[in-house]
Amino acid sequence: MMSKINIFDRYAKEYDTWFDTNLWVYQSEVQAVKRFVPQNSKGVEIGVGTGRFSVPFGITVGVEPSGTMAEIAKSRGITVYDSKAENLPFDDQAFDFALMVTTICFLEDPLQTLKEIRRILRPAGKIIIGMLDKDSPPGREYDSKKKSSKFYQYAEFYSVKQVLEWLKIAGYNHIHVLQTIFKKPDEITALEPVREGHGEGLFVVISAVLPPPAPFIIM
Repeated sequence: MMSKINIFDRYAKEYDTWFDTNLWVYQSEVQAVKRFVPQNSKGVEIGVGTGRFSVPFGITVGVEPSGTMAEIAKSRGITVYDSKAENLPFDDQAFDFALMVTTICFLEDPLQTLKEIRRILRPAGKIIIGMLDKDSPPGREYDSKKKSSKFYQYAEFYSVKQVLEWLKIAGYNHIHVLQTIFKKPDEITALEPVREGHGEGLFVVISAVLPPPAPFIIM
């Protein structure tokens, strides 16, 4: 039986080509993520894939368990570590922000991943999650058809409400949510709008921040 890693290894080029054949969908997602990416900061992408979201934001470090996809990302100038998201190969407080795009639906333990990302973020660091919203109208359609998809047959789609709950349990705050992709992807011929909130758009971006360190008080 083929695993999700084998699928991404076998169809890495087909996966990467999707971003060119669905350029307006891709660019719409990029513009939504861009709203949250801090400038002049050190970032890492968890589940970097072929590097399609790292490159636009100048992220040069990523984690990716699919060797074939990692090779494509490396060809785009990204240093890629072969590791799972639940156990990251980085020191504590190594990054200013961490990005995950359509990765959370493939994780073995999403809550543990969010806690692990917290470990590698500096105080007041930011996590940015791009995801397909199971509770949106297009998300429900994706979920119902995922068994026929090469890639998403192994996915576990989540609601935004579930992910927000995990973020709070993991200790993040200052949570902000945006959404885009309101039409079927094959009907999109221009940039989709980016709106506040969730529940209508297929693609949702969540930003959350670590609390700053408590002030040191001499008694």
